[in-house]
Amino acid sequence: MFELDDDEKAIRDTARGFADEFLAPNALEWDEQKHFPVDVLRKAGPLGLGGIYVGEDVGGSGLRRLDAVRIFEQLATGCPAIAAYISIHNMATWMIDSYGNAEQRNQWLPRLTSMDLLASYALTEPGVGSDAAALSTKAVRDGEDYILNGVKQFISGAGANDVYVLMVRTGEQGARGISAFIVPADTPGLSVGPNERKMGWNAQPTRQVILEDARVPAANRLGAEGDGFRIAMNGLNGGRLNIAACSVGGAQAALDKTVPYLAQRNAFGQALLKNPALQFQLADMRTELEAARTLLWRAAGALDADAPDKVELCAMAKRFATDAGFEVANKALQLHGGYGYLAEYGLEKIVRDLRVHQILEGTNEIMRVVVARAVVGAA
Repeated sequence: MFELDDDEKAIRDTARGFADEFLAPNALEWDEQKHFPVDVLRKAGPLGLGGIYVGEDVGGSGLRRLDAVRIFEQLATGCPAIAAYISIHNMATWMIDSYGNAEQRNQWLPRLTSMDLLASYALTEPGVGSDAAALSTKAVRDGEDYILNGVKQFISGAGANDVYVLMVRTGEQGARGISAFIVPADTPGLSVGPNERKMGWNAQPTRQVILEDARVPAANRLGAEGDGFRIAMNGLNGGRLNIAACSVGGAQAALDKTVPYLAQRNAFGQALLKNPALQFQLADMRTELEAARTLLWRAAGALDADAPDKVELCAMAKRFATDAGFEVANKALQLHGGYGYLAEYGLEKIVRDLRVHQILEGTNEIMRVVVARAVVGAA
């Protein structure tokens, strides 16, 4: 797991090359202008980044979750916000690959894996955050269609994408009454709200998705009625790993900026890098990132192996890596002093982008609930 072979190094280096060429040089401008670089995302498709762990028969790369977390770490060194959107696209695409029938896979996946089409995942609602099983968006059967009504909240890519994998209520209250649908963005009755003004992640849009008598063919339902919550949660296992990897990558980029800065900056007659107290901080930052990366790879291996403890390991990795990533980035900003607070140095953007990782894909408090249930259940 810890020694990469030549193929694994090539995968990692391809992702880093994409980040270095297309993401890093533009990240600050995209953030300032709140620009979603669809043209750059289209370039990611031919590199296999649109369907990292999707079947090769529909254009996917057929890679492991372990490969994916390495890819997302490298992408996030260029821009955590865009890396995170690519993660969301992959999560939605994987759900169609894993739970769609042959017709659905062949209809949607070749254009999603190539990133000719962009996908989003739509679970959260305005009144329903962590208690996702309480969602109220409804789908009522009408002949060969379903009529959808409701509002989804905090949907990344909304308004600029092409497809939503959307969870709605088709039956009883609770998790067993939820179904999943593939919903094209141009469906009549589907609209989006204004782009949210956010602390970070400004390079990707976040909007409400509003459904008013939106008619969706029954052929677009993923799995059977009532399967939606299980599908959504299984998608989130991988999403949690990916967002954790984005935290590690963003924090690594912050640390990589800090060491040369401290070497060049003089105070009290010597370079700051020679100060033992600051060296100790760097050592702790490096240790925290390595611990996060190790747990992340361990969890990815468990998900690949379909291990019985995969859910709690994904939750552990998400909680630990997103907390560690934010703290390391925040310390890097502090070590830059006043310059860290200036936009041109890029530290404050990384801090702002990584902060939301502790909230999305299940808050870190919910990750503790998941792990605690496993601990208590084993007692």
